[in-house]
Amino acid sequence: MTLLTFIIPVRHQDNARDWGLLKANLVQTVASISNQTSIDWRGMIVANEGADLPQLPERFEIERVTFPPNDMHERSNADVEDFRDSFRLDKGRRVLKGMLAARDSRFFMIVDDDDFVSSRLVRFVSDNRDANGWIIDRGYIWDHGGKLLLGNDDFNHLCGTSLIVNAGLYGLPERFEDASGEWIKSMLGSHHRINEILAERGTPLAKLPFRGAVYRVAHGGSHSGTPSLLSRYFLSWGALKRPRRMLRNLSKLRLVDGSARREFFGKVA
Repeated sequence: MTLLTFIIPVRHQDNARDWGLLKANLVQTVASISNQTSIDWRGMIVANEGADLPQLPERFEIERVTFPPNDMHERSNADVEDFRDSFRLDKGRRVLKGMLAARDSRFFMIVDDDDFVSSRLVRFVSDNRDANGWIIDRGYIWDHGGKLLLGNDDFNHLCGTSLIVNAGLYGLPERFEDASGEWIKSMLGSHHRINEILAERGTPLAKLPFRGAVYRVAHGGSHSGTPSLLSRYFLSWGALKRPRRMLRNLSKLRLVDGSARREFFGKVA
């Protein structure tokens, strides 16, 4: 049994604005995961047949799928809830395929294909292997290519790379076909809903006791379209109206120095 499997769902290639950029970001995400200080893990990348993926290091596997492109990947004029539901279903069923291919794992962590994780995660999970899992409520935000990290203390509401969950709590079906669309969207496609669901069941997730991941923003392939650190947290009208909050944010800035690179960015950052 593998202790922790990192599941990386990759969108259909027709939904990518820039496949070359997606691949470059994925290389960095894979390098970040590969930098774990404990070896009891594996990575599972879920991608469509025909998707050109980068060469992967050991411990990574690819689960190929044949799902069609998501017709509502870009919102355009779609209703906001329909748009979100479409994204949750597309992401969730990719995650399910990856989990079923790695169902002997004790824990799962869903990682977006452009984010980064702390090198300490697997070691921490190994030391607490009977837990329900953890919410990463404290992490960092990083401008693509930037030299600063901004600490964020509401990370799990901002970034999908924010949950480590005991596999038994998902209640995975025997076959992909046995899963309903609503279950897929709630348990696997949304990082907001599952935390509430597990708490209501009496199996709440704990808070990870250190900053556990980095959310990459301000790059051309971002689906969320989150603006840069400077524009959102320091120069926006909302930030300028709240000088105390701006000062708190200034105090949470950290250089992308050697220590940060070793913990989060792996060998190719």
